[in-house]
Formats: sequence, C-alpha cells, structure tokens
Amino acid sequence: MPTAPEEESKPALTAPTLDEMRELAAALSLEISQGDLEEYRDLLAGNLTRYEAVEAMVETKPAVKYPREPGHAPTAEEDPYNAWYWKTEITGAKDGLLAGKRVSVKDTISVAGVPMAAGARPMEGFVPDIDATVVTRILDAGGIIAGKAQSEGFSVGGAGHNSFNGPVRNPHDPTRSSGGSSSGSGALVAAKQVDMSIGGDQGGSVRLPASWCGVYGLKPTRGLMPYTGVMQVDQTLDHIGPMANSARDVALLLEATAGPDGLDPRQEHFTPKPYSQMLTGKVDGLRIGILKDGFGYEGVSEPDVDASVLSAADHFRKLGAEVVDISVPAHRDGQSILVPIAVEGAYATLILGNGMGYGWPGFYDTHLHEHFLGALPKRINELSQSAKMFLLMGAYVHGKYRGRHYAKAQNLARQLAAAYQDALQKVDLLLMPATPKKANKLPPETCGPAESVGRSFEMFVGTGGQFNLAGLPALTVPCAMSEGLPVGMMLIGQHYDDGVVLNAAHAFEETTDWRTRHP
Repeated sequence: MPTAPEEESKPALTAPTLDEMRELAAALSLEISQGDLEEYRDLLAGNLTRYEAVEAMVETKPAVKYPREPGHAPTAEEDPYNAWYWKTEITGAKDGLLAGKRVSVKDTISVAGVPMAAGARPMEGFVPDIDATVVTRILDAGGIIAGKAQSEGFSVGGAGHNSFNGPVRNPHDPTRSSGGSSSGSGALVAAKQVDMSIGGDQGGSVRLPASWCGVYGLKPTRGLMPYTGVMQVDQTLDHIGPMANSARDVALLLEATAGPDGLDPRQEHFTPKPYSQMLTGKVDGLRIGILKDGFGYEGVSEPDVDASVLSAADHFRKLGAEVVDISVPAHRDGQSILVPIAVEGAYATLILGNGMGYGWPGFYDTHLHEHFLGALPKRINELSQSAKMFLLMGAYVHGKYRGRHYAKAQNLARQLAAAYQDALQKVDLLLMPATPKKANKLPPETCGPAESVGRSFEMFVGTGGQFNLAGLPALTVPCAMSEGLPVGMMLIGQHYDDGVVLNAAHAFEETTDWRTRHP
C-alpha cells in the first residue's frame, strides 16, 4: 500500500571545490590552468546567488478546485482484474456534460491528494499536489473521478504485465493480457467498473488495450487534450485520450476535456468542437482508404484479425461510404523511426531531465520532480525489465552516438507525416487493424528479460505508433469477436478531424453488433 512520502530537505547551494572544478573541466574535455580554474570557481559561486534567489521565490501552481478524500487501495474483491491502482470518489459540479459518469484516469495523471505510482516502484509513496487539467475539466463537467487505473511501469510496454503491482488481466479471458500501457483503463472500461477512462498514448498505448479489451479508445489529434499534469515520455509523442464502451461516450469525454489550457506547449491555438453533436451516423460519400501497409505483418499478423477488419471495411460500403485500397509505403518504416525517438526521448526525460526534461514552455511539476530525483536512483533496480531495457538502450545510444539517430528520426517523422497527408488528400479516413493480433497469453511471472521484453513489444509492429509521430487522430473500434477475444480496427483521420473519425465509428456501432461479427 502506498505510504506518505518522506520529507527530504533540499540540498544546500554550495560553491564547488577546486577538485570538483577539475572534475567538471575534465568531463567537458576542457584544459584550464590552476589560476584560471580558481577564477572560474569564483564566477560560478557568484552566479549561484541567482539560484538562491529563485529558491526563495513562490511558484504558481494550478488550483485544486474540489475537495476530496484520498480514497483507498482496492481489495482483491473490488479488483478482480488487478486494474485499479487506487480507488477514490471525487465529485465536482452538480451537472454538466459528464453528469454522473464515473471516470478513471491512468496512474500517470495527477490527482491532488491521491497516490500516484505510474506503475513503477520508485514512484511509490508520491502524492501529487495538483490536479491535471483534464481532471479539473472532468469535475467541472459533472464527472466523478473514481480512481487511478493501473499503468505499465513508466508507460513502457504493451502487454499489461509491466506494473510493479502485477499483470492486469483481460476481462474476456483473465489468462490473457489487457494490453498496455494504459492497461487498467482498458480493463476497467471493459469490465464496466467505470463508464470512461483516460489513458496515455506514446506509441499505441490507448489503442492497444482498447483493441484487446474490446472498447473504444481514441488517440486524439496531438495537443487536442492538454497534457498538463501528466508524466512525460517525449513531448513529440505524448498524447492522452478517452476510452469508453461507445463512440458517443468517447466523444463526450473528449468534448469535456479538449482545448488549450495555456500551459501545454504541445497545443496550438484552436477551438475544440462539440464532438458529441457530430455523431450523425451518416457516412454517405465518406471516402475510406484501406491502408494495405497495415495488414499482413509476416510472423505477427493473425489472419482472422485481418479478415475481420476487411469485413468491417465492407460494412462501411453498405452504409454508403466509398471504400478503396490505398498504400503509404513509408508506413512500414514508421516503427523503425519511432524507436529512437521513444527510447532516447524516454532516457532524456527520465534520466537526463529527472522526469521533466528541459527547454519547453509550460508548467513544470516541481513536486513530482523532487520525488523523482530522490527516489529513482535509490530504487532503479526495482523497475520492470522493459523499463530497464529502455534505459540501458537509451544510455548506450546517447553515450555512443550523442542523439544523431534521434535527430534524424525526427526529420524522417516529418517525411512520414507528409506521406500520410498525401494519402489523406485522396481519402477522408484510413482504415487498418488496431493491433495485428488478438490478446496474448500473459507470460509467467518468473520469465527472464528476453521473454518479458519480447512479449511487451511484439505487437507494436502494427499498433499505429506512426500516428503519434504524425499527430493524427486514431481510434480503435471493436469490430468482431474471434476465438472468444475482441478484434479492433483503427480509423485514422486528418488533423482536428476527430469528429469525423468518431462519427464513422458511431455509424458502424449503430448498424451492427461487433460481438456477433466473426471472421
């Protein structure tokens, strides 16, 4: 059970000794004489007075608007799928768009006064002192924050077994994975323990658990939902998104939370739309492109998954949509482009940037930073095998290649985004499997790194991390059942066409029952 964090006094600001100055110079490959070194030390000491001045100032934090009790750790009876991290009951406005809706949030999203661990043992004991912007907006809209959903450790992994609290089990078959990294969110929605949830997505982590658990999960247009108050991985990949049992509930949660908050640099100036009112169910004349490059991954794609998604595409034809084949050859390169950005971005954020990173305008959660800075070095050996792999890989390529591949991958990501833009000039939506396979069996808890990490990432070859790179809205839609497990299709739209994506999903949902569709 989480405990209150220990109070640690902030380290005093002290000038470096001459020995420390020599070590600093050597680390930077600087050759400095003894006399000059003493002068540099005095200069450095003088500038530390500015740091002391900053330390004495009071920073402004987002206000916590609604009272609450901290809640409790769930019992086994309350949590049959191990999907909760913490349960609570926070109420906000008496009415609004989400009146009476029970909402969980991934345990990377800050809720003031409620423990947050992000699925990682070093974070155990951290209690945020702010509400993430989306939490405040849910409460403003009359929603109820029901608790924190389990997350894979630091959002690394896709198979639901990378939380220090143990694997999150799939409600359709508890021997199988819920998917990840928003594992608890998918399971809680599928089990109908909540009406809605908000997950996080850096490479498919909303859409993958939505697919494996048989729910709707949207990675919105980049920046549509503010990321303020959410643990970061890499700013160019970070998204949060709504998950629910219907396209309408996804639209409602998006409508209640979307829009600039003035604190998140991922956001542009834009006006959010009334997404729930855009669900006409009419798709006559809508142009849908079957993204051929998203099917048939050798050794990974399951034939029944591909067949189910193609059958769903044919259903859109019956509804009056124009459905054609389309190819974006660069799509297959997207997973390779994603890896350096995700690995080096995570390393830069978690290790070099102490959970915050540098160089971005917006709200820095210094309370989180202080806990992270003190806890991670002490408990880094308690991270999941997948998180350790990410950090080892990030440390190696950063030390040996100094960000060259990260920089090139960012340039290639723009080229990939341009390729999708070309395709979306020809069609309104792209369609492909949300995941190339159905839910995996959970690995044994005693497995070694090779099996654990392999099982964590084997499905990501086809889970649409490319659309994180491009910032496009992408939605998992349950479309069939096969061998007792859900199959998801993914619909992808143009920037800020989230309403178009949701309406297509709504049309499919209203005209067929995915639970009775079989390949």
